[in-house]
Amino acid sequence: MSDTQQSGFIGHLIELRNRLMKAILSILVIFIALVYFANDIYAFVAAPLVANLPANSTMIATDVTAPFFAPFKLTLFVALFSAVPMILHQVWSFIAPGLYKHEKRMLIPILCSSILLFYAGISFCYFVVLPIILGFFTSVGPEMMTLSPDISSYLAFALKLFFAFGVAFEIPVAIMVLCWSGATDIKSLKEKRPYIVVGAFVIAMFLTPPDVLSQTLLALPMLLLFELGLVLAIFYSKKADTVEHEQ
Repeated sequence: MSDTQQSGFIGHLIELRNRLMKAILSILVIFIALVYFANDIYAFVAAPLVANLPANSTMIATDVTAPFFAPFKLTLFVALFSAVPMILHQVWSFIAPGLYKHEKRMLIPILCSSILLFYAGISFCYFVVLPIILGFFTSVGPEMMTLSPDISSYLAFALKLFFAFGVAFEIPVAIMVLCWSGATDIKSLKEKRPYIVVGAFVIAMFLTPPDVLSQTLLALPMLLLFELGLVLAIFYSKKADTVEHEQ
């Protein structure tokens, strides 16, 4: 490796380090701004469960430190989710100098849509999925049972669902990128549709709690998003071809 190549490699490493530091700093700043409202944030996330609890039933903490660490942990995850645009901006700033002009024009909409879809997945989980799942599980069981969910267990349950739905809603973006890069094509994906249906339920089984209702509520949107991705990939491929011919 020549001195010029070595200096260029070191420069890239320094740039990568600076981008990582800025991404971590953005998470830290958001966390500091939100930590005062940690209990309010937890109350907001727990609202779907509280609304479905039987009368005279409340959430409990089985660990002495849980009343402090559960809201604290949730606030950290909220800061991480909130910093996603800044993190992706740092990723974009790092890779953009190495891209052609038409590649930048193609990837910017994908970057923006991936952020919106991630937040859409979390919102769908909170406003639609959680009320349905919690309404079902709090309404079944022996009558002599007193339902008092642990705050740490509920947090782990909710965060797992939020992450699963946030990632699952990225399917259209993943399909567009794969078709645009030439890794696959729309015809091939359509031919694999039966396997994708099975795969969606298998993935949902690993990403959600072990119950059929949660798995179905994740698998069905994944299949709808897959079909949406096929439609957008057609448009995106045509757009890509047009842009490349203009270069």
